[in-house]
Amino acid sequence: MRVLRPTTLNEALEMLAADGALRPIAGGTDVLVSWHDQSKDDLNLLDLSPLRDRLGPLQLTDDFLELGALTTYYDVIASPEVTSAFPLLAEAARQVGAIQIQTRGTWAGNIGNGSPAADGVLVLMAYDATVILQSQAGFTEVPLDRYYIGYKQTVRRPEQLIIAIRIPRRRREHEWFHKVGARSALTISKVGIVVVKDEQGWRVVVNSVAPFVCRCRAFEKALTNGKVFQDSKEIRQLLDTDIAPIDDIRSTARYRATVLSKLLYFWLAENLPQTS
Repeated sequence: MRVLRPTTLNEALEMLAADGALRPIAGGTDVLVSWHDQSKDDLNLLDLSPLRDRLGPLQLTDDFLELGALTTYYDVIASPEVTSAFPLLAEAARQVGAIQIQTRGTWAGNIGNGSPAADGVLVLMAYDATVILQSQAGFTEVPLDRYYIGYKQTVRRPEQLIIAIRIPRRRREHEWFHKVGARSALTISKVGIVVVKDEQGWRVVVNSVAPFVCRCRAFEKALTNGKVFQDSKEIRQLLDTDIAPIDDIRSTARYRATVLSKLLYFWLAENLPQTS
Protein backbone atom coordinates (compact mmCIF):
# COMPACT_ATOMS: atom_id res chain seq x y z
CA MET A 1 0.00 0.00 0.00
CA ARG A 2 1.16 3.50 -0.84
CA VAL A 3 -0.21 6.70 0.75
CA LEU A 4 0.66 10.18 -0.50
CA ARG A 5 -0.19 13.23 1.63
CA PRO A 6 -0.01 16.51 -0.28
CA THR A 7 0.24 19.73 1.73
CA THR A 8 -1.24 22.01 -0.94
CA LEU A 9 -3.95 21.66 -3.58
CA ASN A 10 -1.42 22.26 -6.35
CA GLU A 11 0.70 19.44 -5.01
CA ALA A 12 -2.32 17.14 -4.95
CA LEU A 13 -3.10 17.96 -8.58
CA GLU A 14 0.52 17.35 -9.56
CA MET A 15 0.41 13.94 -7.90
CA LEU A 16 -2.80 13.00 -9.72
CA ALA A 17 -1.35 14.13 -13.04
CA ALA A 18 1.76 12.02 -12.46
CA ASP A 19 -0.05 8.86 -11.35
CA GLY A 20 -3.53 8.03 -12.64
CA ALA A 21 -3.78 5.04 -10.29
CA LEU A 22 -4.06 7.25 -7.20
CA ARG A 23 -7.36 7.10 -5.35
CA PRO A 24 -8.28 10.34 -3.58
CA ILE A 25 -9.61 9.83 -0.05
CA ALA A 26 -10.82 12.21 2.64
CA GLY A 27 -12.47 10.53 5.63
CA GLY A 28 -11.53 7.10 4.30
CA THR A 29 -14.78 5.52 5.49
CA ASP A 30 -15.55 3.84 2.17
CA VAL A 31 -12.00 2.50 1.92
CA LEU A 32 -12.39 0.79 5.29
CA VAL A 33 -15.67 -0.85 4.23
CA SER A 34 -13.87 -2.72 1.45
CA TRP A 35 -10.57 -3.11 3.32
CA HIS A 36 -10.69 -6.92 3.50
CA ASP A 37 -11.79 -7.33 -0.12
CA GLN A 38 -8.88 -5.63 -1.85
CA SER A 39 -5.20 -6.28 -2.36
CA LYS A 40 -3.14 -3.82 -0.31
CA ASP A 41 -0.31 -4.14 -2.83
CA ASP A 42 -2.47 -2.38 -5.42
CA LEU A 43 -3.85 0.28 -3.06
CA ASN A 44 -2.53 3.74 -3.96
CA LEU A 45 -4.15 6.47 -1.87
CA LEU A 46 -4.02 10.25 -2.10
CA ASP A 47 -4.85 11.42 1.42
CA LEU A 48 -6.49 14.85 1.22
CA SER A 49 -6.93 15.32 4.97
CA PRO A 50 -4.01 17.81 5.25
CA LEU A 51 -6.02 20.12 2.95
CA ARG A 52 -8.87 20.55 5.39
CA ASP A 53 -8.38 24.33 5.65
CA ARG A 54 -8.50 24.67 1.85
CA LEU A 55 -11.18 22.13 0.93
CA GLY A 56 -13.15 21.79 4.14
CA PRO A 57 -15.30 24.89 4.57
CA LEU A 58 -18.86 25.16 3.32
CA GLN A 59 -20.24 28.43 1.97
CA LEU A 60 -23.87 29.50 1.97
CA THR A 61 -24.91 32.55 -0.07
CA ASP A 62 -28.22 33.94 -1.30
CA ASP A 63 -27.76 31.99 -4.53
CA PHE A 64 -26.09 28.71 -3.65
CA LEU A 65 -24.58 26.34 -1.11
CA GLU A 66 -21.05 25.17 -1.82
CA LEU A 67 -19.67 22.15 0.00
CA GLY A 68 -15.91 21.83 -0.08
CA ALA A 69 -14.45 18.45 -0.94
CA LEU A 70 -13.69 17.79 2.74
CA THR A 71 -17.01 19.04 4.10
CA THR A 72 -18.38 16.27 6.31
CA TYR A 73 -21.93 15.15 6.92
CA TYR A 74 -21.70 16.56 10.44
CA ASP A 75 -20.62 19.97 9.12
CA VAL A 76 -24.06 20.18 7.51
CA ILE A 77 -25.90 18.79 10.53
CA ALA A 78 -24.17 21.35 12.77
CA SER A 79 -25.13 24.36 10.64
CA PRO A 80 -28.61 25.73 11.45
CA GLU A 81 -28.48 27.96 8.34
CA VAL A 82 -27.75 25.04 6.01
CA THR A 83 -30.26 22.68 7.59
CA SER A 84 -32.92 25.37 7.28
CA ALA A 85 -32.13 26.11 3.63
CA PHE A 86 -31.59 22.45 2.63
CA PRO A 87 -33.41 20.28 5.18
CA LEU A 88 -33.05 17.04 3.26
CA LEU A 89 -29.26 17.29 3.38
CA ALA A 90 -29.37 17.15 7.15
CA GLU A 91 -31.97 14.39 7.11
CA ALA A 92 -29.84 12.24 4.82
CA ALA A 93 -26.65 13.03 6.76
CA ARG A 94 -28.22 11.68 9.94
CA GLN A 95 -28.89 8.40 8.11
CA VAL A 96 -25.24 7.90 7.12
CA GLY A 97 -23.91 5.67 9.87
CA ALA A 98 -23.22 6.69 13.45
CA ILE A 99 -21.73 10.01 14.51
CA GLN A 100 -18.22 8.59 14.06
CA ILE A 101 -18.93 8.19 10.34
CA GLN A 102 -20.81 11.49 10.09
CA THR A 103 -17.83 13.42 11.44
CA ARG A 104 -15.35 11.75 9.06
CA GLY A 105 -17.32 10.91 5.92
CA THR A 106 -17.58 13.62 3.26
CA TRP A 107 -20.22 14.50 0.67
CA ALA A 108 -17.58 14.51 -2.05
CA GLY A 109 -16.37 11.10 -0.93
CA ASN A 110 -19.92 9.78 -1.21
CA ILE A 111 -19.98 11.02 -4.80
CA GLY A 112 -16.51 9.71 -5.58
CA ASN A 113 -17.16 6.22 -4.19
CA GLY A 114 -20.14 5.88 -6.53
CA SER A 115 -22.18 3.38 -4.51
CA PRO A 116 -25.65 2.72 -5.98
CA ALA A 117 -26.96 3.00 -2.40
CA ALA A 118 -25.38 6.38 -1.59
CA ASP A 119 -27.72 8.45 0.58
CA GLY A 120 -25.75 11.68 0.19
CA VAL A 121 -25.72 11.48 -3.60
CA LEU A 122 -29.46 10.82 -3.55
CA VAL A 123 -30.27 14.18 -1.95
CA LEU A 124 -27.55 16.16 -3.71
CA MET A 125 -28.86 15.02 -7.09
CA ALA A 126 -32.44 15.90 -6.18
CA TYR A 127 -31.25 19.38 -5.19
CA ASP A 128 -29.70 19.72 -8.67
CA ALA A 129 -26.09 19.74 -7.48
CA THR A 130 -23.08 20.35 -9.71
CA VAL A 131 -19.72 18.64 -9.19
CA ILE A 132 -16.71 20.95 -9.56
CA LEU A 133 -13.58 19.20 -10.78
CA GLN A 134 -10.10 20.65 -10.99
CA SER A 135 -6.91 19.51 -12.67
CA GLN A 136 -3.72 21.29 -13.67
CA ALA A 137 -5.52 22.20 -16.90
CA GLY A 138 -8.32 24.05 -15.11
CA PHE A 139 -11.88 23.59 -13.87
CA THR A 140 -14.79 21.50 -15.13
CA GLU A 141 -18.36 21.62 -13.83
CA VAL A 142 -20.56 18.54 -14.27
CA PRO A 143 -24.22 18.24 -13.24
CA LEU A 144 -24.38 15.42 -10.71
CA ASP A 145 -27.18 13.73 -12.65
CA ARG A 146 -24.72 13.40 -15.58
CA TYR A 147 -21.72 12.36 -13.50
CA TYR A 148 -22.21 8.58 -13.49
CA ILE A 149 -21.91 6.47 -16.63
CA GLY A 150 -21.99 2.97 -15.09
CA TYR A 151 -21.49 1.01 -11.90
CA LYS A 152 -18.81 2.98 -10.00
CA GLN A 153 -17.87 4.65 -13.30
CA THR A 154 -17.86 8.43 -13.67
CA VAL A 155 -16.86 11.13 -16.11
CA ARG A 156 -14.01 12.23 -13.83
CA ARG A 157 -10.64 11.79 -15.48
CA PRO A 158 -7.75 10.34 -13.41
CA GLU A 159 -5.97 13.70 -13.22
CA GLN A 160 -9.07 15.50 -11.93
CA LEU A 161 -10.06 16.03 -8.32
CA ILE A 162 -13.48 16.83 -6.89
CA ILE A 163 -12.89 20.11 -5.08
CA ALA A 164 -16.46 21.22 -4.36
CA ILE A 165 -20.18 20.58 -4.82
CA ARG A 166 -22.47 23.51 -5.62
CA ILE A 167 -26.22 23.47 -4.99
CA PRO A 168 -28.52 26.27 -6.18
CA ARG A 169 -30.87 27.94 -3.70
CA ARG A 170 -34.43 27.88 -5.02
CA ARG A 171 -37.94 28.10 -3.68
CA ARG A 172 -39.23 24.54 -3.40
CA GLU A 173 -42.88 23.48 -3.41
CA HIS A 174 -42.19 19.90 -2.39
CA GLU A 175 -39.22 18.05 -0.90
CA TRP A 176 -39.33 14.56 0.55
CA PHE A 177 -36.71 12.01 1.58
CA HIS A 178 -37.43 8.41 2.48
CA LYS A 179 -35.08 5.51 3.12
CA VAL A 180 -36.05 1.86 3.48
CA GLY A 181 -33.54 -0.34 5.30
CA ALA A 182 -33.33 -3.39 7.51
CA ARG A 183 -33.64 -1.09 10.53
CA SER A 184 -34.30 2.57 11.23
CA ALA A 185 -30.63 3.65 11.44
CA LEU A 186 -27.07 2.53 10.67
CA THR A 187 -28.15 0.58 7.62
CA ILE A 188 -27.57 0.55 3.88
CA SER A 189 -30.59 1.42 1.73
CA LYS A 190 -32.75 -1.25 0.23
CA VAL A 191 -34.63 1.57 -1.47
CA GLY A 192 -34.08 5.30 -1.18
CA ILE A 193 -36.08 8.09 -2.74
CA VAL A 194 -36.10 11.88 -2.86
CA VAL A 195 -38.77 14.00 -4.52
CA VAL A 196 -38.17 17.69 -5.09
CA LYS A 197 -40.24 20.21 -7.02
CA ASP A 198 -38.92 23.73 -7.52
CA GLU A 199 -39.02 26.43 -10.17
CA GLN A 200 -37.05 24.15 -12.50
CA GLY A 201 -39.62 21.36 -12.24
CA TRP A 202 -39.71 17.87 -10.76
CA ARG A 203 -36.75 15.71 -9.78
CA VAL A 204 -37.38 12.20 -8.54
CA VAL A 205 -34.14 10.50 -7.55
CA VAL A 206 -33.70 6.92 -6.34
CA ASN A 207 -30.92 4.71 -5.03
CA SER A 208 -30.35 0.96 -4.73
CA VAL A 209 -32.46 0.25 -7.82
CA ALA A 210 -29.94 0.83 -10.62
CA PRO A 211 -26.16 0.61 -11.18
CA PHE A 212 -25.88 4.14 -9.78
CA VAL A 213 -28.06 6.75 -8.09
CA CYS A 214 -30.30 8.09 -10.84
CA ARG A 215 -33.22 10.30 -11.74
CA CYS A 216 -36.53 8.77 -12.82
CA ARG A 217 -36.92 10.94 -15.88
CA ALA A 218 -39.94 9.20 -17.38
CA PHE A 219 -41.75 9.53 -14.07
CA GLU A 220 -40.70 13.18 -13.77
CA LYS A 221 -42.10 13.84 -17.25
CA ALA A 222 -45.39 12.21 -16.29
CA LEU A 223 -45.67 14.45 -13.23
CA THR A 224 -44.87 17.52 -15.31
CA ASN A 225 -47.63 16.56 -17.74
CA GLY A 226 -50.13 16.19 -14.89
CA LYS A 227 -50.46 12.42 -15.16
CA VAL A 228 -52.99 10.94 -12.74
CA PHE A 229 -52.01 7.50 -11.45
CA GLN A 230 -54.85 5.17 -10.56
CA ASP A 231 -52.71 2.74 -8.58
CA SER A 232 -49.10 1.86 -7.76
CA LYS A 233 -48.98 -0.70 -10.58
CA GLU A 234 -49.20 2.13 -13.09
CA ILE A 235 -46.23 3.79 -11.47
CA ARG A 236 -44.26 0.56 -11.42
CA GLN A 237 -44.80 0.06 -15.16
CA LEU A 238 -43.56 3.57 -15.85
CA LEU A 239 -40.54 3.13 -13.60
CA ASP A 240 -39.41 0.15 -15.67
CA THR A 241 -37.92 2.65 -18.13
CA ASP A 242 -35.92 4.38 -15.38
CA ILE A 243 -34.64 1.67 -13.03
CA ALA A 244 -33.01 -1.76 -13.15
CA PRO A 245 -33.11 -3.30 -9.65
CA ILE A 246 -31.25 -6.53 -8.88
CA ASP A 247 -31.36 -9.30 -6.30
CA ASP A 248 -28.58 -9.01 -3.73
CA ILE A 249 -27.80 -9.78 -0.11
CA ARG A 250 -30.01 -6.93 1.14
CA SER A 251 -33.14 -7.43 -0.94
CA THR A 252 -34.72 -8.62 -4.18
CA ALA A 253 -35.42 -6.75 -7.39
CA ARG A 254 -39.14 -7.45 -7.04
CA TYR A 255 -39.25 -6.06 -3.51
CA ARG A 256 -37.38 -2.92 -4.51
CA ALA A 257 -39.60 -2.15 -7.49
CA THR A 258 -42.79 -2.85 -5.54
CA VAL A 259 -41.81 -0.76 -2.51
CA LEU A 260 -40.62 2.14 -4.63
CA SER A 261 -43.82 2.30 -6.66
CA LYS A 262 -46.00 2.09 -3.55
CA LEU A 263 -44.00 4.78 -1.74
CA LEU A 264 -44.41 7.12 -4.69
CA TYR A 265 -48.10 6.37 -5.07
CA PHE A 266 -48.97 7.05 -1.45
CA TRP A 267 -46.79 10.17 -1.31
CA LEU A 268 -48.55 11.52 -4.38
CA ALA A 269 -51.96 10.63 -2.94
CA GLU A 270 -51.15 12.60 0.21
CA ASN A 271 -49.46 15.60 -1.42
CA LEU A 272 -51.26 15.78 -4.79
CA PRO A 273 -54.74 14.49 -3.89
CA GLN A 274 -55.90 14.30 -7.50
CA THR A 275 -53.70 11.21 -7.87
CA SER A 276 -55.65 9.23 -5.32
